[in-house]
Amino acid sequence: MVAALDRRYPPAWAESWDRVGLVLGDPAAPVRRVTCVVDCVPETVAEALDRGADLIIAHHPLLLRGVSSVAPTTYKGRIVHQLIKSDVALYVAHTNADVANPGVSDALAARVGLVDLRPLRPAAPGSPAAGQGRGIGRIGRLARPLTLAELTRYVAAVLPATAWGVRAAGDPERMIHTVAVSGGAGDSYLDDARAAGVDAFLTADLRHHPASEYLAEGGPALLDAAHWATERPWLDELATHLRDQLDLDVYVSDLDTDPWTVRAGSPSTVTPVPQPVAAASDVHAASPVDKEHRL
Repeated sequence: MVAALDRRYPPAWAESWDRVGLVLGDPAAPVRRVTCVVDCVPETVAEALDRGADLIIAHHPLLLRGVSSVAPTTYKGRIVHQLIKSDVALYVAHTNADVANPGVSDALAARVGLVDLRPLRPAAPGSPAAGQGRGIGRIGRLARPLTLAELTRYVAAVLPATAWGVRAAGDPERMIHTVAVSGGAGDSYLDDARAAGVDAFLTADLRHHPASEYLAEGGPALLDAAHWATERPWLDELATHLRDQLDLDVYVSDLDTDPWTVRAGSPSTVTPVPQPVAAASDVHAASPVDKEHRL
């Protein structure tokens, strides 16, 4: 199982600072049931255990930075102990899945309906990931042009639902033909989006000053979605691959692990937007706590 995952997402493709691959578990242990998650947190671990998973595949590393202890008195230590005691392995595919083709941004681009895809920042020549369309982010074309306001509502409809939703920066009436996307935190790629000449850039975790300066210098319109929502679509592509190629029982977690759970718009600026109708498979159902506390 580990060998199959390493072939699809070679650890050598990951950034030097990243920590990917097998984190816990015996590589030779049989795997029948898999749970795919964005974040390995107590809630998703409990879900995996309830479903009898032998393996959790997570996008975000549990142990990204060095630790001196995994004692059960610590947050991450408790997770490690629970997984080991339950004989559940943990595997991480992070930046190596970001650059893969297909990878995290391909799934995001597909959810938005982009076609004619190419990398936003191609893997550097000579690097382990170079070639075959690999690289960070994707650039594509909408099937039909939309205004920025229309695109924002459309993206909010097709991405998993979160309290964060989707916000946009730019002229609401600007016509959008081409879009760059990057799953997860994307303000490191603002210059790439501007150089590509796209009409809009969809990503997550955009900060005030970089976004403001980027727009002032003529950059494309910006769409900022919840970090979790931009990476969750990849889990479906991963699950399909595992089912088709390895004939495994694979479950995709829809637990919203985005930390932001409450939103209240300023009454003077909020324009009510009708809730879009989408297929049940396309929209993440709010958890009970979300339903109680979203404003």
